[in-house]
Amino acid sequence: MNRIGIREEDMYAWERRVPIVPSDAAALRDEGIDLVVQRSSKRAFSEEEYRRAGVPVVENLRGCDRILGLKELPVDAIASDTLYVLFSHTIKGQAHNMPMLARLIERGCTLIDYERIVDDAGRRLIFFGNYAGLAGMIDALWALGRRLSEEGIDSPFAALRRALDYPDLKAAKTAMREVGTAIVSNGLPEAISPLLIGIAGYGNVSRGAQEILGLLPVRQLSPEALLAGEAPALVDRHTVGAVVFREEHTVEPRADGAAFHLEQFFADPRDYRSTFERYLPHLDVLMNCIYWTPDAPRLVTKSWARGVGASRRLRVIGDISCDVEGAVEITLKATEPDDPVYVYDAARDCAIPGVAGDGPVVLAVEILPSELPREASTFFSEILTRFVPSIASASLEGELESSGLSRELQRATIVYRGALSPPYRHLEGHLPT
Repeated sequence: MNRIGIREEDMYAWERRVPIVPSDAAALRDEGIDLVVQRSSKRAFSEEEYRRAGVPVVENLRGCDRILGLKELPVDAIASDTLYVLFSHTIKGQAHNMPMLARLIERGCTLIDYERIVDDAGRRLIFFGNYAGLAGMIDALWALGRRLSEEGIDSPFAALRRALDYPDLKAAKTAMREVGTAIVSNGLPEAISPLLIGIAGYGNVSRGAQEILGLLPVRQLSPEALLAGEAPALVDRHTVGAVVFREEHTVEPRADGAAFHLEQFFADPRDYRSTFERYLPHLDVLMNCIYWTPDAPRLVTKSWARGVGASRRLRVIGDISCDVEGAVEITLKATEPDDPVYVYDAARDCAIPGVAGDGPVVLAVEILPSELPREASTFFSEILTRFVPSIASASLEGELESSGLSRELQRATIVYRGALSPPYRHLEGHLPT
């Protein structure tokens, strides 16, 4: 049985999650899997918790030819002939991670990406998405409170803290319920009523965001009602309006008179153009929870921000998906949990730290689930644990198909023994020369 190491997360100062929590690590060792944990002082689970679970804590992972992590690897930390399992953020050809991918190939490594572990229908099996939505909505409403205070508007949202500032999710939810009680009892200021929050997407990330928003007194609106101007009659000062947008609300076929077909949109989004900016003048907060590719239309463009649409009404954009200059083109950079927001200045096309300015506040934390590290790690670890025996026992001597990796893991193998797997050979054109 091959030794598996859980690596220290050294790319992000605020990354406190773990792929396998102590209790699951102990259960795997009881099954005969040789698993160790690299030392780290910043994990949400302490070294002592792993030791109490009977899991060795080691200084380095020499001797481990299978390594589990979460985020990208520093190029100089990549060991030869090693199997790595992590979120590589390479499948879109992300330029900043191509040197890492090139080094993995050069050193004869194997790379399995959690994002590509899917079932036969293409549904993701391992994810943190729900926790990104939970933390993202907490932070977005915190940012709204700060922005309103900057404008001299008192609101119940001023009492909120960032997700990372609460001891756990339960405490954050308690604080959100208290905000909801204040809205019911005292109402929102006339200056921000009706308060309307839009959520683009309906998957795991969106469900997390909606779970937090649902702790407030919410009135659900349709996109059609939003455009028809029905919100003032439906959402009073003691409620918050919520609108969930699906693909058919955000795009339309480029061909005149053509009907929207979801399968066609997924197959080639270039055949569609965005219609989303028509909603923006009606929203106070936008949460971006969609999966975006460079071929897909954008939700928010820089040209909109420069034009008449960039009004003061849209105060906060919670870009949970966090593709830099992606679905939200004014997401100019990703942020860290301790400094999560900036204002987009359309005139200068730049990010201004804080919440003051003429443009919307952009929340773009790339590692949002790390703000709820224990709960997110426990959820993730429970799913990942069932794949670990296959990772530990696989033989990487022959072809991928005969390696012993499960079918799901084979599909998620981006690099195998130093070569891009067939489904990912398109990444060759993105590698540094």
